[in-house]
Amino acid sequence: MTQDNAQVHRHAERTEPPANDASRPLVSMLLIAYNQAGVIADAVAGALAQRYSPLEILISDDCSTDGTWAAIEAAVRDYRGPHRIVLNRNEQNAGISAHLSKLAAMSQGALLVVTAGDDVSVPERCTRLVDCWNALGQRVDLIASDLVELEPAAASVSAAVSHATDHEAGRIAPTDLGQYKNFDDWARERPWVVGASHAWSRRLFERFGPMLPGAMAEDQIMTFRAVMSGGAHSLREPLVRYRRGGLSGKKRYRTVEQFVARVKLTTAFGLVESEQFQRDAQLAGVGEPMRALLVPKLAREHYARDVFAARGFGAKLALLLRTPGVKMGFKIRMFLYAACPCVYRPFFALRAWLKGK
Repeated sequence: MTQDNAQVHRHAERTEPPANDASRPLVSMLLIAYNQAGVIADAVAGALAQRYSPLEILISDDCSTDGTWAAIEAAVRDYRGPHRIVLNRNEQNAGISAHLSKLAAMSQGALLVVTAGDDVSVPERCTRLVDCWNALGQRVDLIASDLVELEPAAASVSAAVSHATDHEAGRIAPTDLGQYKNFDDWARERPWVVGASHAWSRRLFERFGPMLPGAMAEDQIMTFRAVMSGGAHSLREPLVRYRRGGLSGKKRYRTVEQFVARVKLTTAFGLVESEQFQRDAQLAGVGEPMRALLVPKLAREHYARDVFAARGFGAKLALLLRTPGVKMGFKIRMFLYAACPCVYRPFFALRAWLKGK
């Protein structure tokens, strides 16, 4: 197969629901993977085991540098079930937001179910999401389910897919999204969300369009879009077995250089997210309130970006002394990491030594 083209495996005579059966819409699972060769087979097995129909499953590798693509091909090679399978391999790494936007554009479903390459969907996931959507009159534009942490001992395909979904150990319950009715609710306190358990309506994606490339994740972006459209709903059922980690996971950095690289990356992610919020808010008619809300966030992100990019100690010091609207503690920390990283080296060395002990 040529890279960056879709390969379709058809295992069903039809992929569209009957015209008069709106209660059983076509569902699209968007399964994205990147450098997850050791766990992607579990995620694929969870998707293939879905009991809902009609269902199409789009499985895409974001130009991995390990054996992820080969593992995907092996995982679907012998599949003879009812679902339509579409494989895609990006020629260049797109990042999460652009990757999901591409799959959403490739899909056909009325409900788009996000699936991460290191997590496992329980077999009833799509069925329960459609049941919930129907019960709400298909009005909401995003449904977020609960999750259950995937223990290392249950990481095999059979254990992960068949494990009882009512097990409470390791239950992860993100913020109840039903309480967010408008921009003021969202601005007051942004919800804690996990995008790997989200499903979006197609109309939500079509209204706001593709996400900008370069955001760390899609979860906050799509949640804001839903709040400003048909609303979001939390389904309090653990439908995803979740493996902690990834870009949003907490990490222990062994050197100050590793930490600085992470700060630069998250700052770049944050600037893209801010731009996306502003664009979406403008489309939703709340451009001015969003601009005011983003002022302190953008001030921090611009300062962090600029102090690392500035050449020479004097230029960095000038930014520290002259940048308004940013708390002094934050400015000093970023200045020291950018201009005098040696100050922190003993701390990182001690922490690495203690961890080794």
